[in-house]
Amino acid sequence: MTAPDTDLSPEADVSPEADVLIVGTGHGGAQAAIALRQQGYDGSILMVGRDRELPYERPPLSKEYLTGDKPFERLLIRPEAFWTERAIGLKLGSSVVRVDPAAKQASLAGGRTVGYGTLIWAAGGDPRRLSCPGADLGGIHAVRDKADVDRLLAELDAGARRVAVIGGGYIGLEAAAALIKRDCAVTVIEAQDRVLSRVAGEDLSCFFEDEHRRHGVDIRLDSEVEAIEGEQTVRGVRLAGGEMIPADLVVTGIGIVPAIGPLIAAGAAGANGVDIDEYCRTSLPKVYAIGDCAAHASPYADGAVVRIESVQNAHDMAKTAARAICGEPEPYAAIPWFWSNQYDLKLQTVGLSTGHDTTVLRGDPAARRFSVMYLKGGRVIALDCVNMVKDYVQGRALIEARAVIDPQRLLDAETPLKAML
Repeated sequence: MTAPDTDLSPEADVSPEADVLIVGTGHGGAQAAIALRQQGYDGSILMVGRDRELPYERPPLSKEYLTGDKPFERLLIRPEAFWTERAIGLKLGSSVVRVDPAAKQASLAGGRTVGYGTLIWAAGGDPRRLSCPGADLGGIHAVRDKADVDRLLAELDAGARRVAVIGGGYIGLEAAAALIKRDCAVTVIEAQDRVLSRVAGEDLSCFFEDEHRRHGVDIRLDSEVEAIEGEQTVRGVRLAGGEMIPADLVVTGIGIVPAIGPLIAAGAAGANGVDIDEYCRTSLPKVYAIGDCAAHASPYADGAVVRIESVQNAHDMAKTAARAICGEPEPYAAIPWFWSNQYDLKLQTVGLSTGHDTTVLRGDPAARRFSVMYLKGGRVIALDCVNMVKDYVQGRALIEARAVIDPQRLLDAETPLKAML
């Protein structure tokens, strides 16, 4: 069992051959390599990633890393020695720009070629960029990798204090909470009529909007960005209608674009993500895809094809792909779950609320401990739990059991959900 390439520098002029080539060094890619070794796989494994850092956790970037509460060393998924000891090669700072499934080769930027026996595509996605005038000015930041946040921190350290956050989803709100903690003046600009509108019901949206306002965040709803103003760097954000929001820097949280270009060019099926089957196989031979970039039919969305951006999804898909490669296939059927930390609030979500027809507010938002339950045809399909760990754990069982429960029973926060199963 040998690593095809353990040189961590992108400049190393090598053309390794790998039994399994993993493209992407985030949660999905790292877990795929780990799972293969745990399954007893003894072939050569090479991970190739654009990031120049060892594999690390991404969620803390918009939370503890941005606030300074957690140093980067604590974000590492495993220490460097772990990869060496398990003969897992790493080629960092390298991008795969072309895949030839017939020849089983991947071409890197710069012209080098890597041969593979099996390919696992775990490349994630790229932050969706602004398209308005001024979108190319300095001082506009995404929060996708360590380099993104380091650039943002450098500007904060240089004295930037007025921040405009474009996008009221989880990344935008987490960044806003972290920047408030750093004593910034923060304005959140959201095009929809409420924050979290794409992922949560109105009860949760209203609660988090109130919490952010209480902490001093200026939230602008129904607000379209017309332009970013400035000369070399940002000086403000102009809204449709003419109002100017002064800003020393801008943070964008408007979604990602799946990084699937080389697979689609090679003939893989897919649109919003590359399509995979229940074993994470793409339509290309010996090519798997996992994580943020993979689109699959989910039993928790009534069979609809979805693309889920979460650590859980990347982690569990990695295990599914590893099992299939090792000859022990098991269909992917993990229940989706997510989390978000903002201020002293812990939001835990389980299931997919898309298509719900009823919501039940369980508990009291004023006490900052409550759950929003989502039902479809009387069946519990998802929960958003704020500081309610028991509801989160017990509600998961209701979803997995496809439980049909009278909404009036669910309203009683004193009755444990497990008693309703």
